[in-house]
Amino acid sequence: MKKSDFKYELPEKYIAQHPAERRDQSKLMVLLPDRTIRDKMFFNLPDFLLPGDCLVLNNTKVLPARLHGQRKDSGALVEFLLIKQIDDTDWEVIVKPGKKCKPGHIIVFLPGKLEAEILVIKDNGNRIVRFRYDGLWQEVLAQAGEMPLPPYITSIQDDPSRYQTVYAKYDGSAAAPTAGLHFTPELLQKIKSKGVEIAELTLHVGIGTFRPVKEDDITKHLMHNEYYNLDEQTADLINQTKDNEGRIIAVGTTSCRVLETLTNPSTNRICSGKGKTDIFIYPGYRFKMIDGLITNFHLPESTLLMLVSAFYGRENILHAYQHAKDNDYRFFSFGDAMLILPEERN
Repeated sequence: MKKSDFKYELPEKYIAQHPAERRDQSKLMVLLPDRTIRDKMFFNLPDFLLPGDCLVLNNTKVLPARLHGQRKDSGALVEFLLIKQIDDTDWEVIVKPGKKCKPGHIIVFLPGKLEAEILVIKDNGNRIVRFRYDGLWQEVLAQAGEMPLPPYITSIQDDPSRYQTVYAKYDGSAAAPTAGLHFTPELLQKIKSKGVEIAELTLHVGIGTFRPVKEDDITKHLMHNEYYNLDEQTADLINQTKDNEGRIIAVGTTSCRVLETLTNPSTNRICSGKGKTDIFIYPGYRFKMIDGLITNFHLPESTLLMLVSAFYGRENILHAYQHAKDNDYRFFSFGDAMLILPEERN
């Protein structure tokens, strides 16, 4: 299967630069088992859920991972993007401009409160840096950092919290699990009141989620890895849902990747665990756990588009994307959503 099989044209006017006025007032495209499409609003989601179903949310929290500072020796402006925490003080970062930032250079972000020394330049050009700070790390980072919005969002955001889910708990992501941005506390309560279980896991979204597929043969693409954590109580709830013939509906491709990583293919039961996953799901993959998927509209030729194509069929997904353009849906992180239900419940 080729990368070009997942190409589609998308004029810039379809790329959402701001979220909907209210989270649950985005559009919701529902893809049903008979391959029909229904155009709804996200607040209509409970109409398509059944008592005994289980929604699985990713409770990661986006770090204010973009930092602007100056080199201590020259005053030159420098931007850091935090990629991966190594220990309490050391991080892997992307540095812009990078050519003149060498080991030993000190970058000052908040004078007297936050600075970093460049330790090592990696083969991929990223730097290992050591932060020195006065106070609690999370508080200092919140004061100095900015939300790292995707590169296709170019508008200034009035409310940075709209790039966090309302159930975000654990710091660690370089990007939001955007399918979850549509939920409000009231909508979640309405879903629970219908007899639907809510389960949570954690997957910290890495900057690699924006890395394009360069290989024409997609099977040669090297997938990035991301940290996940799913506890025993959540695993028990998911297995119990399956035992009771309920559906597991993943909120986002991130939740889907964790569920599929931890499910035993011979028993189709999930176990608890934490670690890193580099699972790459594309057409031909046999899903072991999920029965439904809530997701946004993804970039052409992206691994995320390949995942949803594996779940519902490439031609069906591309047809749905054309329907979205014909009906003025908004695409990507701040855009609208789809609920994919590929099979009838037994």
